[in-house]
Amino acid sequence: METRKGLKGAEKFAYGIGAVGKDMVYMLSASYILYYFQDIMGVSAIAMGIILLIARVFDAFNDPIMGFVVAKTRTKWGKFRPWLMIGTITNAAVLIVMFSAPPALNAKGLVAYAAITYILWGVTYTMMDIPYWSMIPAFTEGGKEREGLSALARSCAGVGSAVVTILTVMCVAGLGNALVERKVPTRTVTYTSSYSSIEAYVVLTDKDGDPTSEMVSFASDKTDLKLELTGAEKIFEGVEVQDGDNVIEGVLTMNSDNAKIDATLNGKEIKKATAKYADNGKGTNSSVIVFYADQALYDELKGADVLSGSVTMESTLEIERVGFSYFSIIIGILFVIFITITCICIKEKSSVDMETASVKQMFSALLQNDQAMTIVLTIILVNTATYITSNLLIYFFKYDLAGTSWQRNYTQFNTFVGAMQILAMMAFFPLLRKAFNTLKIFYIAVYTAIIGYVILLVLALTGTKHLYPFLVPGFLIMSAVGILNVIVTIFLANTVDYGELKNNRRDESVIFSMQTFVVKLASGIAAFVASICLSIFSIQSDSSGSVTASMLIKNLKDIASGAATKISDSSVLGLRLVMTLAPVIVLVIALLVFRAKYILTDKKLEEISAELKARS
Repeated sequence: METRKGLKGAEKFAYGIGAVGKDMVYMLSASYILYYFQDIMGVSAIAMGIILLIARVFDAFNDPIMGFVVAKTRTKWGKFRPWLMIGTITNAAVLIVMFSAPPALNAKGLVAYAAITYILWGVTYTMMDIPYWSMIPAFTEGGKEREGLSALARSCAGVGSAVVTILTVMCVAGLGNALVERKVPTRTVTYTSSYSSIEAYVVLTDKDGDPTSEMVSFASDKTDLKLELTGAEKIFEGVEVQDGDNVIEGVLTMNSDNAKIDATLNGKEIKKATAKYADNGKGTNSSVIVFYADQALYDELKGADVLSGSVTMESTLEIERVGFSYFSIIIGILFVIFITITCICIKEKSSVDMETASVKQMFSALLQNDQAMTIVLTIILVNTATYITSNLLIYFFKYDLAGTSWQRNYTQFNTFVGAMQILAMMAFFPLLRKAFNTLKIFYIAVYTAIIGYVILLVLALTGTKHLYPFLVPGFLIMSAVGILNVIVTIFLANTVDYGELKNNRRDESVIFSMQTFVVKLASGIAAFVASICLSIFSIQSDSSGSVTASMLIKNLKDIASGAATKISDSSVLGLRLVMTLAPVIVLVIALLVFRAKYILTDKKLEEISAELKARS
């Protein structure tokens, strides 16, 4: 067997840059697929949850088979790199198709499109991800070198995830605005105070632009306004609907977050507004429009006898659709480039001769490797806990923490916690490793995450509405997640040696295929839990729906505060509890399972390594 040498800097860089690319792709899918198909394309949350869960069940059969195929592959380029390149190219192509759903599809067509493309995305991601992680034992020594490369790869993966998390919203908006060509049918609703009931409110904003509780109202006979709402036909669904003799009233909402606004009010330019328009389908309509003004403009307007002016609002939903399509193209291209660098620079310096196993033998080997199964279950639980929170986080900011600046706060929060996750992998873990072994670091990280979730629950239940207090639990949770991502990869690599000693087989592809599956399984379970939460507690976008005109006035306080939601206090409470308590319960289970089953201490690993060397 060829003697292994220490890894060169170029090899470490090449392996790390591949992790950046693949986790950029993974995070785009994991974090935004539900939002894309539900909020932009109109697929129901529960349908998406079912799709994501079914895809993971399919992976239960596909991923181990792919591990078997990789293990059986023999080429002059090795057994890992060919599949790594094939999987990358096909996965990038499917990613682009997935985020380019045709807007003309009806509801059933979109569900089918989402299901087919997402399952194909999972299959092709497996083709790439299994050989990527399986390469670690094949070109590294055990111990410190393997730990170092695993930590580097996980840190780089964290960078890729953070980049997508931070930049997606901004890039989607920028690309959509620059490149969109509206080729779908659009509709414009125009009406004025002269023939419609338009009630207006002016809300005072603070120095940060967020609304305060101070406002002044103008009844319909005190407004002289022209309101023009423009958007694709899809956003008007539910408005002006008549079923026989029964009139179904609908509501359309546009605001500073989902529309371009061009407004003047008593001769002054208005930058922020929320318009809610209701139409019963027989010419009777009403609306509530809320304007947000700084102190100077508010003082000027509150003394006015009549509020006059014009407001045009153009929906940006089509911009988001196009923006996601082009953004996925950019991410897909970068993905292919980064993995190409990995394939060119990384050589499989050694290989272990092993008899090709059948699928049945492969499953048997996995079941016989109790340590691999322990780590697999731990990975499922840890990732499920964090993915539940990440899936619901955008809804927490939009409907609970709320405010007209919720998108800005959401981006700032993600920027901070993403940086903490990267810092944890690149700095915190190496520092802790100098003082503690990996087992102790694992326990420290899990307890830290649980403490973070408890603090998050306290902040949510006490009604905290400012961003900065939430950075504390964000720091604790995401620092712990970053450390755990590194450690579980190290633990999984260690189980390869354990499996070889116990079963006389070195099944790195088989074992690492489980990592691919369990991470996707965790994301599927978490997305399903999130979709159930959204459905049960009626947490959804209010761009359309069966809300009566009278309810427009009833939820004025929500509109004025920038929340503009239809969810009740019980729905808010349900969101908070699912987002915080569910992850704590899952993490506690992970802790108990790991403590009861994992035995690969540093001393045990040294004994295994010595015995394997004696065999060879």
